[in-house]
Amino acid sequence: MAHFDLTGRTAVVTGASRGIGLATAQALAAAGANVVLTSRDQGSADAAAAQVQGNALGIAAHAVDEQAARACIDRTLERFGSVDILVNNAGTNPAFGPVIKQDHARFAKIFDVNLWAPILWSALATEAWMGAHGGAIVNTASIGGMGFEANLGLYNASKAALIHLTKQMALELSPTVRVNAVAPGVVRTKLAEALWREHEGAVAGATALDRIGEPEDVAAAVAFLASDAARWITGEVMVIDGGQRLGHPAAFRTGR
Repeated sequence: MAHFDLTGRTAVVTGASRGIGLATAQALAAAGANVVLTSRDQGSADAAAAQVQGNALGIAAHAVDEQAARACIDRTLERFGSVDILVNNAGTNPAFGPVIKQDHARFAKIFDVNLWAPILWSALATEAWMGAHGGAIVNTASIGGMGFEANLGLYNASKAALIHLTKQMALELSPTVRVNAVAPGVVRTKLAEALWREHEGAVAGATALDRIGEPEDVAAAVAFLASDAARWITGEVMVIDGGQRLGHPAAFRTGR
């Protein structure tokens, strides 16, 4: 399975202190990559890196802080010599409720972290390394960006924009850099806690594969898209939702 081997490559994962980001860093390291994990503060970045088996480095870098992001890319190059993989995983959702009930501060925070940060980090990684040497970028979107949900309008709009951005960048950075995205459904993370904590059974029962997702489910897909096994895939969005977008499976199981 040489196509899945990432030995000698270096990955930067934003928002990697927990959840999907941490699981992704662990998956990439297990495939042989050097991994840089970012978080808002150095303590949490170091703690996350300590949970990775392999060459891992934690760096404090808020996703929308251009100076910190640039310093992170520079330090990655100094430490490991390349930036072959970028996972734009950092995300936030401070707004819950109807779109017209939100204020500009919450709107700006969501779009800064969920949309501007992937642009910023992709630009820095491309300018510093990928543009000349090639690479793979994977954005963490959401199935929310493919439909409509009560109270999640701003978050889902930001993810819809990220899906569009993924395809735009796949064209702009071709043929040197591949750009793809993953679109998780309800996953057991802190960010999605409100969607499953009090009613996990109901959410699982409405899912074809009869459970909510785990961060490792998404991480495996990210590792695939970052590897040579996906070398002819770009501009795509891989849905990882256990069949949640298919609809409730109960009616289809009658008579079994």
